[in-house]
Amino acid sequence: MRRRDFLYMTGMGIGASMVQGMPVFGKEISVEEALTPVDVRLKKRMADVALNAARSKGATYADVRIGRYLNQVIATRENQVQNIANSESYGMGVRVIANGSWGFAATNNLDNDSIAKAAEMAVAIAKGNAKLLVEPVQLAAQKGFGEVSWKTPVEINAFEVPITDKVNLLLNANNEAIKGGAKYVNSNLFMVNEQKYFASTDGSYIDQDIHRVWPTFTVTRIDPAGGKFESRNALSAPMGMGFEYLTPKDSEQIKGGPLTMYKKRYDLIGDIREATVHVAEKLKAKPVLPGKYDLVLDPTHLFLTIHESVGHPTELDRVLGYEANYAGTSFLTLDKWESKKFNFGSKAVNVIADKTEPGSLGAVGYDDEGVKCGNWDIIKDGILVNYQTIRDQVHILGLKASQACCYADSWESIQFQRMPNVSLAPGKEPLSAADLVKDVEKGIYMFGRNSYSIDQQRYNFQFSAQLAYEIKDGKITGMLKDASYQANTQEFWNSCTQLCDQDDYRLGGTFADGKGQPGQVSAVSHGSPTSRFNGVNVINTGRKLG
Repeated sequence: MRRRDFLYMTGMGIGASMVQGMPVFGKEISVEEALTPVDVRLKKRMADVALNAARSKGATYADVRIGRYLNQVIATRENQVQNIANSESYGMGVRVIANGSWGFAATNNLDNDSIAKAAEMAVAIAKGNAKLLVEPVQLAAQKGFGEVSWKTPVEINAFEVPITDKVNLLLNANNEAIKGGAKYVNSNLFMVNEQKYFASTDGSYIDQDIHRVWPTFTVTRIDPAGGKFESRNALSAPMGMGFEYLTPKDSEQIKGGPLTMYKKRYDLIGDIREATVHVAEKLKAKPVLPGKYDLVLDPTHLFLTIHESVGHPTELDRVLGYEANYAGTSFLTLDKWESKKFNFGSKAVNVIADKTEPGSLGAVGYDDEGVKCGNWDIIKDGILVNYQTIRDQVHILGLKASQACCYADSWESIQFQRMPNVSLAPGKEPLSAADLVKDVEKGIYMFGRNSYSIDQQRYNFQFSAQLAYEIKDGKITGMLKDASYQANTQEFWNSCTQLCDQDDYRLGGTFADGKGQPGQVSAVSHGSPTSRFNGVNVINTGRKLG
């Protein structure tokens, strides 16, 4: 089967309808059928064809991934629908070890002969690669799980919600922004469903159904007198949930600082109303004066700093120099881990990797080489204690088993090491965001991701925010503009002095984190509470101070 678009629509009229059918297995089927997962018995039979063919050609290990990937995007601007598009991709990837080396091949033709040929090709590639090997692949032992399954615990499958309902939600949100004085507004809704089947010669047959959703927008307001403009993006987090994420009536509200946040659900209308007020404030905001400030960072902002300065540098392939694309290598070299005393951050800093956290983008039952997911410490009381690994890396650290960090973004992509959810643990003592602010004499409170820059060792960086508020003597006094903080990773995390408690903990994340060559993307969450960092250097990124 070939990758194809099964639905491509623009405009309200077309968007309200669905195409009649699409070719799958050589016949036309309805969209409703397209959303029905492939029979698990058929997937098992196809997987066994590949595994048997690989073994018959000399593979000592083989795994198969049958993937069906559904994507839906709805894009609007002001009172118009700009695009509605659905796509499906379906096929099989076969990975093997033969003569001590990896080989991989993929096919979108899923008849028995084509599957067997793909497996045979993977073995041939492995044997060719083996001629260049310095040492053979060392694959960590992994027990087979037999036939098991896992599914994102969605309440409402986003793909089953009528397109008109989704379009109306976005257009209603846009209308709220226009009524509030916005000049321009666009809003988008991204939905993903990965139907993934994994089988291996270890004896695993794992069927997984994974869902993600991301609502987002940008609101822009213009000062008619001077022609200046300001924008604010949504403070939503992409989540591993269904459409229930956009039904905030049952949300747990968090009130801290100038905003109302939702911990478990997202209020799109409420956020866009606040954004419209914020852009008006930004037009009048005073520029920040450069200097040292205590920073209070909301999870809507801090997640990206965690991603860039903790998540990427603890990927073991970057540490070893095996991977450098997009984000460089890492300053967290093995000697720092081996010392068992490298001071990454203050004692308040505890960073946990977790592939099981409910609602997170990285939550799955098993990774893409059949390892059961769990959690582990990366930074413990400020000390570097671990990295992120997959099966052919664990021997380097002397671990007994993989940490289930293997992922591929498609059936036709080879799986490799990808970041799990990497999160800053909340403080153990009761502390709200409002209480944290009360103790700050000279500070800045930041919300939302914005521009950032970090060097190729993940050490020196600069981050700015969607919103920045001045704090004086424990009170928020008004909005600032052009505020950006600079630090190095070790200095920054050692300046962390206070963390709010579990009640304030929230997830942020990215829908498309790039890595590898050829490039792949993955979705990953980063949780944290509102956190305080003392004495951080803040610069003004504007052209002038007045």
